Amino acid sequence: MRQLIPSPGPGDPDLAALYAYPSGPWLRGNMVASADGAGSLGGVSAGLSSDADRQVFALLRALADVIVVGSGTVKDEHYGPARRSKLWSHLRAGRPATPPIAVVSGRLDLDPASRLFTEAPPDARTIVITTVKASADLRAGLAQHADVITAGEAAVDATAAVRALADRGYQRLLTEGGPHLLAQFAAAGLLDELCLTIGPLLAGPGAGRILSGDPFPAGPLPLALAHVLEDDGFLMCRYTAHLCRTRSGTPPGEPVTA
Repeated sequence: MRQLIPSPGPGDPDLAALYAYPSGPWLRGNMVASADGAGSLGGVSAGLSSDADRQVFALLRALADVIVVGSGTVKDEHYGPARRSKLWSHLRAGRPATPPIAVVSGRLDLDPASRLFTEAPPDARTIVITTVKASADLRAGLAQHADVITAGEAAVDATAAVRALADRGYQRLLTEGGPHLLAQFAAAGLLDELCLTIGPLLAGPGAGRILSGDPFPAGPLPLALAHVLEDDGFLMCRYTAHLCRTRSGTPPGEPVTA
C-alpha cells in the first residue's frame, strides 16, 4: 500500500496515525464503491472490496468506540459481533477487545437468536436504537439480549441517537451504513468524515449508490480530501467535513492515537 496524497514520506504509510480520531465526539462513515459509483454488487459490498480495503476496515473498527449500522445492512451483510483484529489489537488498550455493534431499527424486525446477539461478548453487548412507538413487546424481547435505546418518537432521530451513544461514553463513532442511514447522518449535519474505498471496476447500471433516500435539506455537503492511499488499483480516500464544522464555529480537534 502506498500513500498518494499528501506527499508520502519514506517507508510505508502509518495507517494508525493517518486514521486516528480527532479529540472529542466524531462520526466517521466507511463505505466502498465501484469506479462508476455502485455501492454494492448483488446487494452486498464484498465484491467491491480488496485485501487492502479489508485491512483499513479492520483498523477503523479497532479505532472506534462503537459501530453504528442500519438494520437492513445487518440482514443483507449477515452481521455478527465485531471480530478481534490481531494486527490492530494494541489500539484497544484500556477498552473492550472489540467495539459493540449498535443497530438502528424503527420496526425492530431483528432476530434475537442471530449471532449478532447471541455471540456478542458481555463487555461489548449489541445495542439496538429504536423509537418510542416501537412495539413494547419487541423491545422487551430484544432487551433480554441487547441494550435497547430509544431515540425519536415515530422514527429514529439521528441526532438523538448520536447523543444517546455519547451519553454512554461512545465518542468515536463509526457507521458502515447502509446508504439510508449514512444519508440521514449526513443530512442532519452529523457526519464528520467519510472513508471511501473506490474499486477499479465498473458495476454497470442498477446498483444503488452509497447514499440513498431524501435530498439533503441544505444542499450538498462539502468535503475536504485528507488523504489517498493506493493498492492494486484500489483507492482508499479519506474526506472530512471540517468546512461545515468551521462555519459552525467548532474547529476540528487534533488527531490522537486510540
